Amino acid sequence: MERVRQGELAGLAALFERHHRPLFQYFNHLCGNPDLSRDLVQEVFFRMLKYKDSFQAGGSFPAWMYQIARHTHVDTMRKRRFEVIPGGADSPFPEPASREESADDRLSRRQQTELLRRALNRLPPEKREVLVLSRFQNLRYEQIAEILDCEVGTVKVRVFRAVRALGEIYSELARQRAC
Repeated sequence: MERVRQGELAGLAALFERHHRPLFQYFNHLCGNPDLSRDLVQEVFFRMLKYKDSFQAGGSFPAWMYQIARHTHVDTMRKRRFEVIPGGADSPFPEPASREESADDRLSRRQQTELLRRALNRLPPEKREVLVLSRFQNLRYEQIAEILDCEVGTVKVRVFRAVRALGEIYSELARQRAC
């Protein structure tokens, strides 16, 4: 990013190649819409170029990038007043293929994945976001704290509460399905 700040725009292509997939996953987990997620990734890189001077040398690039991503997502949701669309075939939860799995095992795994996706979509956006950053994007709490502009301890509490809320929603959905 430092090279981009100095006017070497080819560096942005390298950053895009390295970071566009994790950004897409981040957005897809947040909004469940692959087309919108692709648009948001593009917007993040436009904003990175526009605000390149705000990147501080020696700072955490992922934290800076996710701050921009977070603001892009919030701005877009305000403009569109977008509702979460169930994932179906475009679900953000990939299903690993296994030849040794029986048809019943695959069905059970798909059902559990669908329940998890539905539970995640029912979380309030701030809880969903902290889970996506910590569990799906595998960011360290320090990076998340920088992105959310809060203390590390606050991030830990938010993640704990989000996991607990996700578990409660998942259990409720599982009970409903069993009836």
